[in-house]
Amino acid sequence: MFNAIVRADTLQATLDSVGVLVDECKIHFDDAGLEIRAVDPANVGMVDLTLDTDAFESFEVDEGLIGVDLVRLQDIAGMASGDQLVHLELDEETRKLHISIDGLEYTLGLLDPESIREEPDLPEDLDLPANIVIEGRDIDRAVKAADMVSDHIELGLDDSEDVFYVAAEGDTDDVHLELDNDDLIDLVSGPASSLFSLEYLKNMNKAIPKDTEVTMELGEEFPVKLHFDIAEGEGAVTYMLAPRIQSN
Repeated sequence: MFNAIVRADTLQATLDSVGVLVDECKIHFDDAGLEIRAVDPANVGMVDLTLDTDAFESFEVDEGLIGVDLVRLQDIAGMASGDQLVHLELDEETRKLHISIDGLEYTLGLLDPESIREEPDLPEDLDLPANIVIEGRDIDRAVKAADMVSDHIELGLDDSEDVFYVAAEGDTDDVHLELDNDDLIDLVSGPASSLFSLEYLKNMNKAIPKDTEVTMELGEEFPVKLHFDIAEGEGAVTYMLAPRIQSN
């Protein structure tokens, strides 16, 4: 059984956080809430999302798993305004999801979870010595600036000065942004410098609220982890992005 009522803005934030990387996913649900974990087809970007039961107006479920076409579900959710309620009910016999939004009834055919790309394991043993807590709007500013000159972006720390920096080099133009302790919410310094695909970071940036705190974990030519909350703290998102290894 899956029968839930959720605010449209909560549902949209949930779907958008995953939809920036994949077009379809598996959704696990139980009496604690729901969880989505997915990796893009190139194995470069990963997402791990949890949404607690308190994020819902109503949540009645048994433990289960469904596969969804995210693009279609996002289109449906996008028909609701922020504070409207969306009613989701699973028909277990037909394996279809019934969606109600202010008189609009929609029936979404579900995907076979076995046909969806296998869920990734998020490494827990990465040695990422640098920890930066930054506002979402500063990430947005850095990504937009880098996008003016390059398709790659370097994130790093000058730990001799406790400065987090963002750099991008183009054929003719360069961008360099520095944020120190006065600009950041928190900073745990350590050796960190990695180059990343800007396209992936641009997509992740679309789902990061500009007014939220984002915790960034960095290392030397290691993946970056980005953690932030959604649904007024009742949901959590972790992105992991693999680095572009630089040849010497």
